[in-house]
Amino acid sequence: MSRTCLSIILAAGEGTRMRSAVPKVLHKIGGLPLVCHVIRTMKAVGSQKVVVVVGSEAKNVAESVQLFASDVAIVEQKKRLGTAHAVLAAREELQKPVDDVLIAFGDTPLIEETALADARETLKNGMDIVAMGFKTDRPAGYGRLVEQKGKLIAIVEEKDASPAQKRITFCNGGLMAIKGKHLLSLLEKIKYNSTKKEYYLTDIIAIGVLGGLHTKAIEAPKDNLIGINTCGQLAEAEAIWQNRKRQAVMLCASLQAPETVFFSYDTEISNDVFIEPYVFFGPGVKVASGVVIHAFSYIEGTTIGEHTEIGPYTRLRVGTDLRTGVKVGNFCEIKESEIGTGAKIKHLTYIGNTEIGAHSNIGAGTITCNYDGYNKWKSTIGERAFIGSNSSLIAPISIGNGAYIASGSVITEDVSDDALAFGRMRQVNKNGRAKVLRERGTAIKQRKK
Repeated sequence: MSRTCLSIILAAGEGTRMRSAVPKVLHKIGGLPLVCHVIRTMKAVGSQKVVVVVGSEAKNVAESVQLFASDVAIVEQKKRLGTAHAVLAAREELQKPVDDVLIAFGDTPLIEETALADARETLKNGMDIVAMGFKTDRPAGYGRLVEQKGKLIAIVEEKDASPAQKRITFCNGGLMAIKGKHLLSLLEKIKYNSTKKEYYLTDIIAIGVLGGLHTKAIEAPKDNLIGINTCGQLAEAEAIWQNRKRQAVMLCASLQAPETVFFSYDTEISNDVFIEPYVFFGPGVKVASGVVIHAFSYIEGTTIGEHTEIGPYTRLRVGTDLRTGVKVGNFCEIKESEIGTGAKIKHLTYIGNTEIGAHSNIGAGTITCNYDGYNKWKSTIGERAFIGSNSSLIAPISIGNGAYIASGSVITEDVSDDALAFGRMRQVNKNGRAKVLRERGTAIKQRKK
């Protein structure tokens, strides 16, 4: 759309019903704060400028928002005097020429691009103010969109509604689209509600009608307009968001039990990926084509190359980079490591701060001992190396191409290419000593009775 657009996101609410020290808009869905979901959608619909109005916990909200999108402007509503007063906190931006202004709440993360695009298109087609609403058979508790001959003439809160208005099933969703040339003058005409001690944004509908402006209510899916005020509602919204993401993923990949797989906002899944039940994707995961992820795997901050096989019961932590054809098996954990093409890490193994060359094999029970209590150290394992089971590699260390580490070794020194390294004591057998130890132990136990 060629029209310019400003988006204002109201995120100044205290969220007391969440009963949490975390500001409401910073609670997460799909690993992303609620307000950041709204920012993403506003940008996707063509907003050249996004302003977030903060209040309670302003510093925390501002820091999280700008970490996600540094170009978002932050303004503070110093006193909580209602939604219209909050929008006026962005007065500096409202004074600049803009075609469309979108107003949304930071706790409505499920709004979709198509719904906002419809609102902008309605402005383009001649409307001056557009309110978004939803229809429901159970309207109790919601404000009503009052229409007359297809024109929106007022938004009425339920407690202020007449019996006839309470029968209206078209409810206010809270999001608005307004032509920029009108918004500031409309806001300045809103009167202070002395009973509620607030300036209400919804009053601009009646003010606009009196001023001869064209107003309209458009319908959006109810789940687009869900606001979050409690932890229960947060869980409900998470479920809706996850289902949307699963449907999107299944356009190119297979989920054996979709309802058991959980994604993050930025999870990227390529074609021909097969995911078994109970897999969790944290933020920052990219999965290439042909990958198989077995059940009960936890993956975050990881890049997975083509035709790799993961799990079951694998944990891949931030900084993991698996190249093509890697196999990582059950009860393995990897972090901050690059695993070369065709390498195998199949059983009960921890790999941290490590670079492993192509086609190396890491035996069961291997540990890269990368932390000395103060600092992290790197291990480097060359190509086609074989690390025997139950080995401990004490970083910093380098193991060469084709090297062989004997099972049960503790390796503290570098190993050259094609070398065989033993890091264990020679076995000693003492005949009959097991019987002596049993008898001694039995005698001690008897004396304690």
